[in-house]
Amino acid sequence: MKRALMAAVAAGLFCLGAGTALATQSGSIEKLHSGGVEFLEGEFRFNPPGTNHGAFEWSGVLHDNAADDGHNVYMQVRVEGHGWVRYNGKQRHSVSMHHFNWDGAQRYTSSAKLRACRDRGSLHPDNCSKTKSVSHHRD
Repeated sequence: MKRALMAAVAAGLFCLGAGTALATQSGSIEKLHSGGVEFLEGEFRFNPPGTNHGAFEWSGVLHDNAADDGHNVYMQVRVEGHGWVRYNGKQRHSVSMHHFNWDGAQRYTSSAKLRACRDRGSLHPDNCSKTKSVSHHRD
């Protein structure tokens, strides 16, 4: 009986520690903005290996804040060692986004960059927010 009780206490402490470790792997993304585009309510998480492929998980609301300009908006995300990935928004709307960025050759990701952009077409360069870098140093 004493041995079972000790095992239950150890399992409880392990779960508590795992929950604490997960909490330190996530955070909020400050508002990203540039002319005509905003990314609001952003959150991120660096998943541990074995959970969602150890992916960089992010979410938020992409908003076209210049609805009459005729341009679409998009997010760009880049995880360590890889190029930028584009996630299109919707012209004249706000779009809720929730994505996972990972690579099968990596067990986890520990750094990423994000930016919100306005697609101004082929004749004008796109304008993007400042790039937000986030990282997690694993023990």
